[in-house]
Amino acid sequence: MSTSVVEPTREPQIVPPKEPFQHWLKIVALAAVVVALAVGVGVWLRYSPFARGPVLQNLEEASDSQVTVRSFREVHFPFPGCVLDGVTFRHGKAANPPLITIDRLTVRGSYLGMLRRHVSKVTAEGMRITVAPFGENEPLKTIPSKNVYEEIVADGAVLEFMPDDPKEKPVQFDIHQATLRDVSWSAPMKYKVAVHNPLPPGEVRAEGEFGVWREENPGLTPLSGDYTFDKADLGVYEGVAGTLSSKGKFGGTLKHIDIGGSIDIPDFEVQHAHHEVRLQADFTAYVDGVRGDTYLQRVDARFKKTRVIASGSVAGIPGRKGKTALLQISTQHGRIEDMLGLFANAPKAAMTGPAAIQAKVEIPTSDEPFLKKVKIEGNFGVDDGTFTKPQTQTDVNQLSAGARGDKKDEAVDVVSDLKGKATVVAGMAAFSDLSFGIPGAAAKMHGTYSLIDYKVDLHGTMQVDSKISNTTTGMKSMVLKVIDPFFKKKRKQGEVVPVHIGGTYDKPTFGLDLAK
Repeated sequence: MSTSVVEPTREPQIVPPKEPFQHWLKIVALAAVVVALAVGVGVWLRYSPFARGPVLQNLEEASDSQVTVRSFREVHFPFPGCVLDGVTFRHGKAANPPLITIDRLTVRGSYLGMLRRHVSKVTAEGMRITVAPFGENEPLKTIPSKNVYEEIVADGAVLEFMPDDPKEKPVQFDIHQATLRDVSWSAPMKYKVAVHNPLPPGEVRAEGEFGVWREENPGLTPLSGDYTFDKADLGVYEGVAGTLSSKGKFGGTLKHIDIGGSIDIPDFEVQHAHHEVRLQADFTAYVDGVRGDTYLQRVDARFKKTRVIASGSVAGIPGRKGKTALLQISTQHGRIEDMLGLFANAPKAAMTGPAAIQAKVEIPTSDEPFLKKVKIEGNFGVDDGTFTKPQTQTDVNQLSAGARGDKKDEAVDVVSDLKGKATVVAGMAAFSDLSFGIPGAAAKMHGTYSLIDYKVDLHGTMQVDSKISNTTTGMKSMVLKVIDPFFKKKRKQGEVVPVHIGGTYDKPTFGLDLAK
């Protein structure tokens, strides 16, 4: 017999209803989050570092200019930033031309960088910077930015300097590449630029460090780097030609930048002579970057067998237009044939021999040809000089033989000593205290020599050891024999006669100045 077990009846569980307060609390919390996000987005859109207001304010404070844009667009994805089209910076008077114009300015940041006030990259496309004539620039009163710009790129920019004369064209530098890194107001920035230099036209590359900018005294702002200057065409300077290359280092402050480097011109020539030589030089100098003046401490130049040492400046002079080159030059182990060969259009220089020169050179800024505007004042000397043209050397040999009383058909090559003072103005060399000595005769002369048409016009006196009739032949010799007795009283010291050198550089003539 089976028995059944009756399970006890279970009471149903009653779930208490949710508290209305808890339900509404969650709704309110969710709403608060949504509102906070909405407010945060609104604040971000209005006050983010890439919003229109903060960006324009930053640009205006950094440039001390009024900044306007044609259009502004803020970017949020994939990176925070903004894009500005048609940006114009105006500094000073409203009538002034724009200081800077930019076709498109792209600012790119990162969300992490925003916490550190870092901007990843700024790209300026179609940028043009215009600098007013020196002395007309109004001072910049910039406000330092707290941002750090990791990279600024301005490839294809143009920098132009306005001339003092409105009729003249601006001096324009085409900037192929310009990259700045770690740009801030509290640490030096790194730069790398490639620029087309307008005068002489050539390509300049430089990289180094700049800053920190000294607001109270910009001339004390540090600057350093390396440079190269390639394919510089010297043909833009009237009178000379060649392709220059240079490289070196520089450092200091904007007011005093020390520069050291080397120059190589494999095809240097004076254009009317067309005698190419390789000109090389090492130099040390410093530049006043505030005024654009250069001071040459030492230039050691070499061509063929001649070495020239120079110093001086290329700087502005009160009351004069542009820059004026003032140089002091001297030769060491110089050769007269090397120096004359630069200017003579003959295949060979007229004379060879060791030469020494000390001179002051002035080259002002003007549109005149080089030989017309250069000014030179100095002393020169040629020891043991001989003439390269056979007929000229023969004439000198015969003159020396006659002056010594030797037979002219037995004359041997003699060497001459030439020295004097010269002043070159407007292409004309004026000689004073010019002396010319050969065995048996010594001349003291003065006169001119044209660097333009090569004409010689020298007058003076010659003292000879023998009779003056021995110094020439033909009819002139017969005439001089007649007047020989008039010079007998001076025989002990040699006879003194008037002489003249004329003709041209290529075809000089030597003779007695019978008119005197």
